[in-house]
Amino acid sequence: MSEVKKPPSSGESGRWTRIVTARPRLSLLLALVVTALAVLAGGGVADRMGSGGWEDPDARSTYAAKVLEREFPGSQPNLLLLVDAGPGASGVDDPAVAAEAERLTARLASEQGVAGVGSYWRTHLPALRSENGRQALIAARVLGDEKTRAAVLEKIAPRYRGEHGPVSVSLGGPVAVQREVTTTIQEDLLRAEVIALPVTLVLLVLVFGSAVAALLPLGVGIVAILGTNAVLRGLTEFTDVSVFAQNLTTALGLGLAIDYALFIVRRFREELAAGRDPVAAVGATLRTAGRTVLFSALTVAVSLSAMLFFPMYFLRSFAYAGVAVVLLAAAAALVLLPAALVLLGERVNSLDLRRLWRRRRSAAGTGKPGAAAVAGAGTGGGWARTTALVMRRAPVFAIATTAGLLLLGLPFLGVKFGTVDDRQLPETAASHLVQQQIRDGFPGSPGAGLTVLAEGAAGPADLTAYRDRLAAVPGVRVEGPVSSGSAPGYAYFSVVTGGEPVGRQAQDLVGVVRKVDAPFDTAVTGQAAVLVDAQKAIAEKLPAALALVVLATLLLVFLLTGSVLIPVQAVLLNALSLTAMFGAVVWVFQDGHLSGPLSFTSTGDIETTLPVLMFCIAFGLSMDYGVFLISRIKEEYERTGDHEGAVRTGLVRTGGLITAAAVILAVVMVAIGSSRVTNTKMLGLGIALAVLMDALVVRSLLVPAVMKLTGRATWWAPGPLRRLHERFGLSEGESAPAAAPPTAGEASGQAPEPDRIPAGSR
Repeated sequence: MSEVKKPPSSGESGRWTRIVTARPRLSLLLALVVTALAVLAGGGVADRMGSGGWEDPDARSTYAAKVLEREFPGSQPNLLLLVDAGPGASGVDDPAVAAEAERLTARLASEQGVAGVGSYWRTHLPALRSENGRQALIAARVLGDEKTRAAVLEKIAPRYRGEHGPVSVSLGGPVAVQREVTTTIQEDLLRAEVIALPVTLVLLVLVFGSAVAALLPLGVGIVAILGTNAVLRGLTEFTDVSVFAQNLTTALGLGLAIDYALFIVRRFREELAAGRDPVAAVGATLRTAGRTVLFSALTVAVSLSAMLFFPMYFLRSFAYAGVAVVLLAAAAALVLLPAALVLLGERVNSLDLRRLWRRRRSAAGTGKPGAAAVAGAGTGGGWARTTALVMRRAPVFAIATTAGLLLLGLPFLGVKFGTVDDRQLPETAASHLVQQQIRDGFPGSPGAGLTVLAEGAAGPADLTAYRDRLAAVPGVRVEGPVSSGSAPGYAYFSVVTGGEPVGRQAQDLVGVVRKVDAPFDTAVTGQAAVLVDAQKAIAEKLPAALALVVLATLLLVFLLTGSVLIPVQAVLLNALSLTAMFGAVVWVFQDGHLSGPLSFTSTGDIETTLPVLMFCIAFGLSMDYGVFLISRIKEEYERTGDHEGAVRTGLVRTGGLITAAAVILAVVMVAIGSSRVTNTKMLGLGIALAVLMDALVVRSLLVPAVMKLTGRATWWAPGPLRRLHERFGLSEGESAPAAAPPTAGEASGQAPEPDRIPAGSR
């Protein structure tokens, strides 16, 4: 068994304390200037972001799409004009309707940045005419990257949308959908911030009991969010960044800043209550809670950085935003917050609402002074009783909790992966309405087919022979080849099939078509091909990403604890805490349960990259809370050498705080989840559920039960690793303040005495 270690030297922490507290006013002034510059640098960042990024840029399907756009823009239309014959017309074949539609087609073909324009009135293809004859399509390709396409659409859309004589025109297609997704996310993010900030402030006042202390975490969060927006704005100059990443910036910026500030401010108030002056209290806080915050930030950053392994810029964008906001939140909490605490000193408890309430009750004669303190401490007594019960019945709680979490995750076994489309948007969105009318009213299944690019074809005979082999595939109809004198050596075929565009049948067809022999190079693209290639890229990169997360977590937790068992427990319990989130995502968003109350359209599948994204975020946040709890337990164990007592004290001291932090972060994530875009809703609500399950179930029930079962072996490490930790490991560096240890009543499950409650718990 490991021995109780003496706190290591705090010289390094002392130097850091002197640095951050030497000139606190200057530190805050510089922070204000840097924040103002970040506001200027990050302005307009959303307008430079994209709304795609789900495809593998190195895949053959992506290559084929780029060549087709360049050589045959008409083969890949991304803008659709839905032309609706007015009530005075007999249908789309009415001469007046046809004349106006031809005029619109010619005008669209003359627009700069638009190519491959075609229409029902020029081709008379049945697929471009609705079954009732009242609607028909004009199709075109808007050229360029996402930003260029969005700019072109913004310019030309007002010229076509609306009434035009005998017809009315609505805009659809991928370009219109992507643009509407971007604007909807921007509007929803603003609304989420308006909701989350005041609610968070109220919750922080309730947690701290002090309006001044409650404002500090919000300040840290605002600095982190604004700084990250500036970082993302800079990144858009060099690479594609997804607009969805802004949601993560807001959620983690507020959530982690509040987590970090909660632990630092609480520990600072404990140190003040123990009799230290403000500078000494900040020093002790940085040596204890400060190091825990540093470890937490590193573990969360590592989890998020794993998304850099994947080629999709949708996932990589979340890594950019997540790592930046985590490091900035930690920097603000470890640099700016200590400076503010030095200046505030005892005034951090100014406007202490609980103290004012106690005085008012005392003056009114409704109870003795300190009665409210007992009420305020009920949480500590509750945690002591809960922990005592769990540890007395450790096997029962360990088995029941594990079984319950696994049961909640069972729906994920039936997950189906797909791609995003217009149904991400609310039913009233203009582009969604257009696409839904096309799905319901036009023959076939738009977008269900594949396009095969042929390169280096020797001549018509080779193309014809290949076409015949494609046509021999059961259940398909082949159109083409289409070639052009302006693109020698290139041709393409359209493989049309029924069914869902990205269903299992369509995905299987991709593999069949790719295996058809050809005397030239071929590349298959289309929605199903893009999905198949994305799944392949994720499957290839996932082992490396998981290895990074697991190995880095094992290493960091070992450096924090010096134990071999605790890092393994942390990885397994964190993974177990995510089961409810994944099960709920499938049950709700794939299967469509609660689609009415939550106002979304189920597509019957889950976007391929979302489980990876949600795992990295939720695992990192679980480690965040795990590090806070483990570090306090370790601190108590080093101070007393009593394993079970350390677990009880750690839960009593951090249980309420972790729960408060989780509730506040869940509020922020639910605000994000109020978005009208389904993927954002799924991300926000899913992470909120994962955070609450981790704090209320795993940290409260499973961790103490498992640590009770493992006993003092929890802290064991072989001699070489123990010596390695003594040399390179980091420690809290200082035991808890003298007034902090729980009373015998707390340890036995009774409510603590009022005069024994540390300031951070009042």
